[in-house]
Amino acid sequence: MILVVNPIYAQETKNPSLTLHTEKIPFSEFNKISRDSQPVTFEKVHAINWQVTIENELLYANPNGNAVLRLYDTDIQDKFIEIGMGSPSDYKFWVAAQLPDTGYVVIHNMLERGWSPNARITVSYTDTTGLTVNNGIRIVVSNIDVGIFAIEGYSVHGMESSSDPPAINSGTLSVEFLSGDPAQNIFHFFPFYVTAAIGAIVGILYLTKKRS
Repeated sequence: MILVVNPIYAQETKNPSLTLHTEKIPFSEFNKISRDSQPVTFEKVHAINWQVTIENELLYANPNGNAVLRLYDTDIQDKFIEIGMGSPSDYKFWVAAQLPDTGYVVIHNMLERGWSPNARITVSYTDTTGLTVNNGIRIVVSNIDVGIFAIEGYSVHGMESSSDPPAINSGTLSVEFLSGDPAQNIFHFFPFYVTAAIGAIVGILYLTKKRS
């Protein structure tokens, strides 16, 4: 009964541990320098385990323009993770972090063919393994320790100087935020429940047989 009924019930129950939402950031937000960008704060913090999926559909107007996404930590001010995507035809790509102990550090930097417009970039984090980044082609950052990091919000920019021409002239950057704590999901413990149930049944059968 446990094995048959419980999976049906699982399909009808919403997973309470997951938080998911998508931001579509218009091109105009990238035509500014970092100092002028205004962070967007989430209603709910993305913590414990999270993944950010980036789909870049921006049309660059300046060969020196960039699309830069910064993810901000909820506990430490000015602590962030930065993902940078340069214009065609170089498609430069970098991953950097602003950390309390080390300041601004470039973790990965590829000047050519660093990302592909036909692939999605994923930035993932767990509180046990750290930060991993896939540029849509391969993993370029693996299990880097950035401390405890919960995403409170983000900002974007694309110009290095206010006197530069616009970086982007059309399109959007789609960013999907997914997070959750597996320990809060009742189905996370389902294998343990099944194991306990089977153990109990085996124990009862053993005692019954022994008495007979």
